[in-house]
Amino acid sequence: MLTRFQSILASLGALLLALAGMAAPAHAAGGAGPITTIVVKPLSFFPVDDLNFGSLLAGATAGTVTIAPDGTRTSTGGAAPIGGGFTPARFAGMGTYNQIVNISMAATPITITRQTGTQTMQVRTFTIGSSPTTQVLTTTPRSFRIGSASGIFLFSLGAQLVVGANQMPGTYTGTYTVVLNYM
Repeated sequence: MLTRFQSILASLGALLLALAGMAAPAHAAGGAGPITTIVVKPLSFFPVDDLNFGSLLAGATAGTVTIAPDGTRTSTGGAAPIGGGFTPARFAGMGTYNQIVNISMAATPITITRQTGTQTMQVRTFTIGSSPTTQVLTTTPRSFRIGSASGIFLFSLGAQLVVGANQMPGTYTGTYTVVLNYM
């Protein structure tokens, strides 16, 4: 025989079980997101990733930071790379299978300037890499034979940044020119 207290507890338990089984009303929300694509025409190329040396500390002595075409980063002297965010420049293009492509650069060094000032640094020693093309010649301009049946090719570009002693902190930007000649 249940006592009055036990009866109330049993009723409350049954009520809680019933309430737990009830679903809360659903709330829906809509949203929009951007969609982009690049359609490449034959005998063209476009940038995939920008050349980015990442963050670094400038010491009391000058130094350099180098990004290789394969994405490795090294430094010398007072330039100390910190964190990630560094990438070689990457480009994609389209030609035809077995076609020769000459890749050349404008004269170096390139000067980059602090966004909120007049301080500069130099970018020099640009190095061109390739994949999946087969390298034919290693002179400037670099000549490559397109090795993919689709005619699509990729190449990357590394360089060396010259960092001055006690270089002023900030974001430095500049531009460089890459020229492709399809033979």
